[in-house]
Amino acid sequence: MKIAVIGSGGWGTALAAMLAKNGNEVIMWSFEHAEYERLKNDRENRAFLPGVLFPEGLECTEDISVAKDAELIVMAVPSFAVRSTAAKLSPYISENQIIVNVAKGIEKGTSKRLSEIIEEEIESKCDVAVLSGPSHAEEVGRGVPTAIIATSRSQKAAETVQNVFMNDKFRVYITDDIIGVELGAALKNVMALAAGICDGLGLGDNSKAALMTRGLAETVRLGTALGGKQETFAGLAGLGDLIVTCMSMHSRNRRAGILLGQGVSAEKVPEKIGGVVEGYFATQSAMQLAKKVGIEMPITEQVAKVLFEGADPRNALDALMTRDKKKESGTAWS
Repeated sequence: MKIAVIGSGGWGTALAAMLAKNGNEVIMWSFEHAEYERLKNDRENRAFLPGVLFPEGLECTEDISVAKDAELIVMAVPSFAVRSTAAKLSPYISENQIIVNVAKGIEKGTSKRLSEIIEEEIESKCDVAVLSGPSHAEEVGRGVPTAIIATSRSQKAAETVQNVFMNDKFRVYITDDIIGVELGAALKNVMALAAGICDGLGLGDNSKAALMTRGLAETVRLGTALGGKQETFAGLAGLGDLIVTCMSMHSRNRRAGILLGQGVSAEKVPEKIGGVVEGYFATQSAMQLAKKVGIEMPITEQVAKVLFEGADPRNALDALMTRDKKKESGTAWS
């Protein structure tokens, strides 16, 4: 299959290399000319995936029009660049193609899911699918066994993605719940910031386990209110992605949270991380959506106060621990 991977960061590179190893003809697009030249000459993404050499069948380009010849287009750009990149792609899209978005996030301002943005910009000229789940580029690039999930409003598109991506090291499940998958992917970044703050404050396993569990409860409340299925959040796109993002040092969001917990200001953290911290955007959007549907999200609210109001992380922790008494589930005794 002819595949165009739009975006040459760590995730785009890892997937492009894997798809080429799967026997596909893959071309990877870079936004910057200098980056394109480096990738073309080095046959390796030394900035994000050092040591992962490009296989035969993987080429690079700086001409986005190559998408017109692709049967499958993988969108691997940061969430903030999804709309502008989809607009650039739109003239080259036809109805027989499939676009697979692999970014995780919610658009700042509109609070729209990324698949919705792509559909808007390409005027629904082809099917849009989403690939998500617990997956670090650093591990996928090295062939570490990984399980992930594909979804689309089109069953045929989801099954095509499953067939094209799947191999003995990369297992792909499918679901029809595109809303739940995208919201789980975005909201886990908020919880990873909170988990990192726990680590930065020097708290223990008890604290982090409580944070992750109650964070998942918040995600389920908001996700189901917006149309996602509860079981999705117990699967790869929900619990699975939450675990990997909250526990791993590969996670920019967790590393950002650690710095916040150690007292680094929210403004300086992205510079120290050296990349996009998707949780910043997701926190704002989650608060907007929660207010829209009347959902209580206390952890997200405290993360927002740390990020955007300069709140001390320890005060945010105290606010969570001293909330009114609650029950976890079930009904009150009669």
